[in-house]
Amino acid sequence: MPNPQVEIEVKNSVDSRFSSALETLKRLVAIPSVAWESHDLTKVRESAEAVKELAREAGFDEVEILTAQQPDGRDGMPAVVAHKKPSPGYPTVLLYAHHDVQPVGDGADWNTDPWAATEIGDRLYGRGAADDKAGVMTHLTSVAAVQDVCGDDLGLGITLFIEGEEEAGSPSFKNFLQTYRDKLEADAIVVADSSNWRAGVPALTTSLRGVISGTITVRTLDHALHSGMFGGPVVDANTAMVRLLASLHDDKGSVAVEGLVRGDEPSLTYEESDFRKDAGTLPEAPLTGVGSVASRLWQQPALSIIGMDVTPVDQSSNTMAATARARVSLRVPPGQDPEKAHRLLSEHVSKHAPWGSEVDYEAGEAGQPFEADVTSEAAEAVLGAMRSAWSTEPVLMGMGGSIPFVASLVETFPQASILITGIEDPDTRAHSANESLYIPDFQRAIVSEALFLTHMNKKGQ
Repeated sequence: MPNPQVEIEVKNSVDSRFSSALETLKRLVAIPSVAWESHDLTKVRESAEAVKELAREAGFDEVEILTAQQPDGRDGMPAVVAHKKPSPGYPTVLLYAHHDVQPVGDGADWNTDPWAATEIGDRLYGRGAADDKAGVMTHLTSVAAVQDVCGDDLGLGITLFIEGEEEAGSPSFKNFLQTYRDKLEADAIVVADSSNWRAGVPALTTSLRGVISGTITVRTLDHALHSGMFGGPVVDANTAMVRLLASLHDDKGSVAVEGLVRGDEPSLTYEESDFRKDAGTLPEAPLTGVGSVASRLWQQPALSIIGMDVTPVDQSSNTMAATARARVSLRVPPGQDPEKAHRLLSEHVSKHAPWGSEVDYEAGEAGQPFEADVTSEAAEAVLGAMRSAWSTEPVLMGMGGSIPFVASLVETFPQASILITGIEDPDTRAHSANESLYIPDFQRAIVSEALFLTHMNKKGQ
C-alpha cells in the first residue's frame, strides 16, 4: 500500500502536469508515424525526435536515438533510449512504449481527422491517441512527477525505451536488445502497451497468447484446365483448399489440430454479454468453441484464415485452378512451444490433404506466449499502485493477442520482472477507425506508474 502522504503528493503533481501532458499527447498524435515502407518514414524520425526532446524535458540525463539492423540487413526504425542512472544500491526500472502507429485505413470510416486529436466527452480520438502514444506520455509524465515528489532522494535508476516499429512487427527488436543490452538492463520492465479490463477498472496483463503464421499451398493439377472438359474426375485447387481449411476446426468451432496445448480455466469471468458488446458479434450467432469465454480467449488455441490467393470473382472463368494458397494465423496459450505448434499444424494439413492433392506448409513467424509471475515484489507494487490510483481493485487478466517482443525481453533479461500495463479499454478500437483514449484512465495510469516508481525508489537489502 503506498504511503498516504506520498500518494497525495504524487496525485497533486500529476494534477498540476496533466493538462500539459494531454496537450503534448495531441501534438504527438499529429505526427503520422507509420513505420511501413508504403508510408513516409521521415515521419517516424520526426516522431522520435519529438520524443527525444520530451525525454530531455522530463529530466532524463542521457537521451539517444538508436537503431539496429533488421534480419535483411536494413536499418530498423529509430527508437529513443534515455537514462537516469541509479545511485549505488538502487534498482533500475525500464519503461517501454512505442511511438509508431498503425495506418489509418479508409479515412471515410473515421468520424474525426485521425491526425488531429479530438476530445469528445471523456475520450480523445485519433490514431495513436491510445496505442501507444498515451503509453509514451504516461512514462514521461510519471517520471517528471516522481522527481517532483522525491527530489534529491531519487536514487532509482530509470531507463526509457520508446520503440519505433512495434506496429510493423518489431523486425529489429531482438537485434536491438542484443546490440544495446547494457543500456537496457533492468530489475523490472514496465510494458505500457496493453489494456485495462474496463474504462475505470485497471488491469495487469498476466498472460499473452503466442502466435505462429504459415502459408498453405494446395496443388491438384500441373496446369489449369477447362472445367467442362475435365471437371468431375479431378477437382480444382480452390475446392481442395476449402475442404482442407474446413478441417482445421471441429463442428463447434474449436481448433481441431491434434496435440496443441489448452491451458487451465481462468479464475476471472468474462461475461458473454460483455464479450458480445466488445466484439460486435452478430446477435443471433452462437459463440464458437467450448469452455468459458475467458478460456477461449486466453487459454485455448485460436486459428484464423487471414489471407487467400484464389481466382478473384471478377476474373473468374470456367477454368479449374491448379494451385491455391492460404495464410493461417494460430494463437497459442502459455505452455505451448511455437515451433512444435508449427510442426503439429504441418502434420495436420498433410494428413488431411483432400483427394490426393499435394499440400505444402511453409512456416512463418513464431512468437512465444507469456505468463507473468504475479507474486514478485514488483507485481505486487504495481497492483497496489493501481488500487490507489483507481480506488478500485485491479484485475489480473489474460490477453488473447500477442506481443511477441515480450518473449525477447524475457529471454534477454530473465532476472527482470515483466509488468504489462496499458491505457486502452474495450472501447478504444486500437488498430481500427475511431481509435480513442479514455482520458480519466490516462490520468490514473500516470498516477499509478508514479506511485510504483516511488515504491521502487529504495536500496536493495
